[in-house]
Amino acid sequence: MDGMAVGESGSIRIGVIGGGQLARMMVPPAIHLGLGISVLAEAEGMSAARAADAVGDYRDPETVYAFAETVDVVTFDHEHVPQEILRELEARGVSVHPRPDALQYAQDKILMRQKLAALGVPVPDWAAVADEAALQSFIDEHGGRAVVKTARGGYDGKGVRVVSQADEVRDWFTALAEDGRGGHLLVEELVDFVRELSQLVARRPSGEMRSWPVVETIQRDGVCAEVLAPAPVADPATLDEAAGIGRTVAEGVGVTGVLAVEMFEARDGRVLVNELAMRPHNSGHFSIEGSVTSQFEQHLRAVADLPLGSTDMTAPAAVMVNVLGGPVEGPMPVRYARVLAEYPGAKIHSYDKLPRPGRKVGHVTVIGQDLAAVRAEAQAAAAAFD
Repeated sequence: MDGMAVGESGSIRIGVIGGGQLARMMVPPAIHLGLGISVLAEAEGMSAARAADAVGDYRDPETVYAFAETVDVVTFDHEHVPQEILRELEARGVSVHPRPDALQYAQDKILMRQKLAALGVPVPDWAAVADEAALQSFIDEHGGRAVVKTARGGYDGKGVRVVSQADEVRDWFTALAEDGRGGHLLVEELVDFVRELSQLVARRPSGEMRSWPVVETIQRDGVCAEVLAPAPVADPATLDEAAGIGRTVAEGVGVTGVLAVEMFEARDGRVLVNELAMRPHNSGHFSIEGSVTSQFEQHLRAVADLPLGSTDMTAPAAVMVNVLGGPVEGPMPVRYARVLAEYPGAKIHSYDKLPRPGRKVGHVTVIGQDLAAVRAEAQAAAAAFD
């Protein structure tokens, strides 16, 4: 397995940095594959607490180095571990997947845009701007509105604003100046899109790749609300283009593990890359029931450099609906008796999180023959947790 270290028990132990729901959903397939799994959680009581062998700050070098000594390969629940820590891990001989050279493009949106341009991948028109004058010039040249993003740290709509005047992000420029290191904001054209698509690809260090069907994602308030798999009523050429973009990016950045390429299907026919994630992704949760091999099992296989599994659908249609907020009287299980009785075909996934407005506390997946019927049941089951 390309030199992969193996623990004394004979099994590979995978260490996941980050204790959120993505780490939580890696635990069952690790058990089924006979892989050891450890989690470095940011705090007690996080979603993946059952597998958390350590609690500590992923930004603290010594905490991460100590955790890495207990596992055979390090991977991630999020992309926020500093590059200097990741590169030191590699210098110490730790197997890190995805590697820092790849992960940097998911950590820094300006680096991502530069890399995608070098690969010839279609993206919205963009610029890196250091001050309000440069931003206002871009806005004026692009119809009076644009999307501004912080280069680092944004997710689920955070760090993203649609603006018509540069002073609407003055606080971000101020923060960059106060940081002392300088820096830029990313500004992009406001794309007139028909819908959003996502292509998930898994790649192992030896180069083997597998792709899932292109899916449609539906966002509400900057957060993924639904995923329809495969993307319905689509021009086959559009799906082929999206799938090709996914493979190009995976190979071009040298990713190992699961890569999500989020795209716009623009009204003018363009397919444009919006974001990259180098870990299991919300748009792939449907695959737990909807695919022969889930994204979580595939990620573990990939980072351990094991042969990848089939990504064929288990039914013609699968719909995943996020449970956002959750029941006001407590966590999701307080509604189980009702929901499981009324929707026996729905698969319920709780993240063991307390309810909070807009928070992802779980998801519901339904698979079946007819997309409309599957979607209606998934929506109803998820709504029952409101």
